[in-house]
Amino acid sequence: MEILKNLLQVKKIMALLFSIVFSILSLKGMISAEQFIVVFSCVTGYYFGQSSARQAISENNK
Repeated sequence: MEILKNLLQVKKIMALLFSIVFSILSLKGMISAEQFIVVFSCVTGYYFGQSSARQAISENNK
């Protein structure tokens, strides 16, 4: 149940959707590889940065 709850968080869904959409656009040639890398890096960097920060805060509070 906890795993399902974590998978359905809005930020995770948005990160996954952005990754899928920009992967498709890149494969179709609608955007360049450089544009794909920039957007993908920003989305994943933000997502993992937020997750790491939240985890560090929760560990410090224990």
